[in-house]
Amino acid sequence: MTTQRWANDLAQIVNPNNIKLNESLKKYTMTKLGGNADIFVLPETEEEATAIVKYAHEQNIPILMLGNGSNMVVRDGGVRGIVICFQNLDEIRVDGNQIYAQSGALVINVSKLAAINGLTGFEFACGIPGSVGGAMAMNAGAYGGEIKDIIIDCTVLTKEGERIVLTKDELELEYRKSIIAKKEYFVLSSRFQLEQGIQEEIDAKIADLTFKRESKQPLEYPSAGSVFKRPPGYFAGKLIQDSGLQGKGVGDAEVSTKHAGFIINKGNATATDYIETIKMVQNVVKDKFGVELELEVKIVGEDLTT
Repeated sequence: MTTQRWANDLAQIVNPNNIKLNESLKKYTMTKLGGNADIFVLPETEEEATAIVKYAHEQNIPILMLGNGSNMVVRDGGVRGIVICFQNLDEIRVDGNQIYAQSGALVINVSKLAAINGLTGFEFACGIPGSVGGAMAMNAGAYGGEIKDIIIDCTVLTKEGERIVLTKDELELEYRKSIIAKKEYFVLSSRFQLEQGIQEEIDAKIADLTFKRESKQPLEYPSAGSVFKRPPGYFAGKLIQDSGLQGKGVGDAEVSTKHAGFIINKGNATATDYIETIKMVQNVVKDKFGVELELEVKIVGEDLTT
């Protein structure tokens, strides 16, 4: 009854059609894994998102933010409380050499719009599958570029529902780290500073990076992307490859034979399979090379109880 009461209260904030009870999270994650959310809410405006977060804080309800679900593994038991999905907050606009993007906008789409408008600086992100909110939280990067290279500022919500604007310095962006993740802020929007470029060079760079990504990554299978952070002085994928782990796994979760840094869902993997495969990789690499692989993906939710 408590969940239904929460849903009834939330229906005063958002369109009731955007509230789902006991919603499977498999369709919202790139791994196609995970259990159900007690309540799944899709705000359509930043004001709605703010009101939801404030309500959850006032009622002491756990809340999890979900963007494109590209860097997240949801356990089989699902997520208690409220999962707030920002996919409808996806506005992107160009203002001179700057780009404004809401949290739910896909990073790939921001990169495309920058390219169409002859702006350079965002090409590195042309293959990052996540949302702007997730990219901000982890200071996403690829092919020599990072979000911190181009960010101006970011508007976030605190866990209490207070809206604040963080400057580049205040964001404390490091390798796969930020104040957003540390404080568990909810990203609303970000502004990026780019430069006018030469269209042919922009297009050529994007084509080159797209080819590299498609030829080297197992995009034909569901996965969480790069599972592990790069250990100092090493490459995670190389360590895993040299450990002979490609093609190994638990259940239908498997270390990709195409790129050892990826763990794929071959079709019927459970989140438990995926997480056990992660642990297996960490243990073997630690035993073989003495290197502890730190997770880049975020594991959330509860284990399935029998």
